[in-house]
Amino acid sequence: MGSQVSVDVGSMHVVIVGGGFGGIAAASQLQALNVPFTLVDMKDSFHHNVAALRASVESGFAKKTFISYSETFKDNFRQAMVVGIDLKNQMVQLKGGEALPFSHLILATGSTGPFPGKFNQVSSQQAAIQAYEDLVKQVTLIHSQAVLADKELLPCVRQEVKEILLRKGVQLLLSERVSNLEELPVNVCQDYIKVQTDKGTEVATNLVILCSGIKINSSAYRSAFESRLVSNGALRVNEYLQVEGCSNIYAIGDCADVKEPKMAYHAGLHANIVTTNIVNSMKQRPLKAYKPGALTFLLSMGRNDGVGQISGFYVGRLMVRLVKSRDLFVSTSWKTMKQSPP
Repeated sequence: MGSQVSVDVGSMHVVIVGGGFGGIAAASQLQALNVPFTLVDMKDSFHHNVAALRASVESGFAKKTFISYSETFKDNFRQAMVVGIDLKNQMVQLKGGEALPFSHLILATGSTGPFPGKFNQVSSQQAAIQAYEDLVKQVTLIHSQAVLADKELLPCVRQEVKEILLRKGVQLLLSERVSNLEELPVNVCQDYIKVQTDKGTEVATNLVILCSGIKINSSAYRSAFESRLVSNGALRVNEYLQVEGCSNIYAIGDCADVKEPKMAYHAGLHANIVTTNIVNSMKQRPLKAYKPGALTFLLSMGRNDGVGQISGFYVGRLMVRLVKSRDLFVSTSWKTMKQSPP
């Protein structure tokens, strides 16, 4: 897919809603193919949120995790909030009344979650970086289950996660639930916050970070696709990642209902399939199906530590450190955006 599209693209315009991992991958490929497109995101820079937690504890790291959209995509980027999709007229509706026409639509809205794991708000690059620099501490992890990490992982991987955290001095409160969560200020620093659990444990802290899961970011498309949503807000898609009943509308990444873990790596794979299928549809070629593969999961736990599994096999600290832990794939995102890191 490295060469430019040879078909007439005069009436073709792809709109990509969401500039996360899937969105920038799709935009970069369309740019290389010289296919007209507009990428829309409410921030002015891509957030490499895989490294967000390191940015919250390591001073100076946050600036490596935000990458300007406009420097890469020039006039093909619009900073705006999408408030709806007009299917009849094929328009993406922006806050303020403007609308963007599309021949093809890629929904890459991702998921929402609490800061500092996510940064989903209207912001400038500098303000976002400063929000992380203002953080940074001793950690207590409270978890309602007796075992840590995702249940899809091997038992030995989940046990190693626990042992690494203990070696790093993290206090673990397992099989306990926070009982006063609704009263707590989350994701903001205060002089004194008292956390209480259902087992009677009390923890004094100055920052509470909520890590109870992410939610699909469906606000841009929910009203237009109400009948095509699953219970968590993701869009039903076919094997070609086309939204159910819509041959020119695709969903990728977290907002696509694909039976696999929600990971940045998978969003990139989705983008490859979708950009290929948009071009193939213009050339009247067969579409390419997306087939989820075996689970690959690398959990970085500091610059020199981590654990994971590849295709059902355990991988230890050395492999995870070499592949992921040193920079959390930050350099890969800068390469995708064709820019040099600071």
